[in-house]
Amino acid sequence: VVLFPGAANVTKGVQADVGAATLALFVVVAVLAGAIKGMLGFGYALVATPIFASVIDPTLAVVVLAVPPWMINMFQIGETDTGLAFVREEWALMLLAGVGAVLGVFFLAEFSAGPIVPFLIGLVILGYVLFQLLGNFVTVEEAHHPVALSTAGFLEGFLLAVSNLGPLLPAYFHTFERDAERYIGGLSMVLGLVFTVRIVQMALFTDLLTAYRLWLGCVVAVVTLVGLLAGTYLRRVEVDERRFNWFVVGLLFVISLNIFRKTIPALFL
Repeated sequence: VVLFPGAANVTKGVQADVGAATLALFVVVAVLAGAIKGMLGFGYALVATPIFASVIDPTLAVVVLAVPPWMINMFQIGETDTGLAFVREEWALMLLAGVGAVLGVFFLAEFSAGPIVPFLIGLVILGYVLFQLLGNFVTVEEAHHPVALSTAGFLEGFLLAVSNLGPLLPAYFHTFERDAERYIGGLSMVLGLVFTVRIVQMALFTDLLTAYRLWLGCVVAVVTLVGLLAGTYLRRVEVDERRFNWFVVGLLFVISLNIFRKTIPALFL
């Protein structure tokens, strides 16, 4: 309410040609992405960002969509009862994810990544989908690789800050951690840190997060709550593991196709 720009300026900071139909699309996408995040523990930014960025300025979409995931991840940290035990166990992961986020925000403030970063992310997602399908949803029980996990955390923080697309850590956890509560709680702890670092850094040390963009992000976050609560309820119904695997891999496949749909014409056509 404090940040409300006034009725005449609601869409002024987005784009001149954004009308009621586009705003309605944003609402539907936010609710759907929130439901997916509630069910699977990831996917909000991966679903929402490419769609928002196809209508408004991509940098604006990346900045605004840092706010709703922060709220969602704080909710899921509490909902899954993920606490300091995870931080003590995975402190290197948390630290490197934070460092990656700091570097990513500086990169976003200084450079334009263009479509190449999302395209490469799409290739990584598609490769992981094929790996899971060909391996029949391979699981490595109780495997722990500190270097690989920390590397995934660093790249997750950097890619989220630069493009709001970070599939590496969900893919890693999906392979090595199949306890749904720990999977979702651990992801939320790391992503919550990354988005906290991003928001503070963008607000205090760059000109990316203006008062209008913060207000818009908060509005999207409130709408997202509807989908988040619905998705959380569906997860608590206890979907069996194989169906959970199909949800995760199927979502990643659709996301990769959507990324390619936006980036291939810009890069190759």
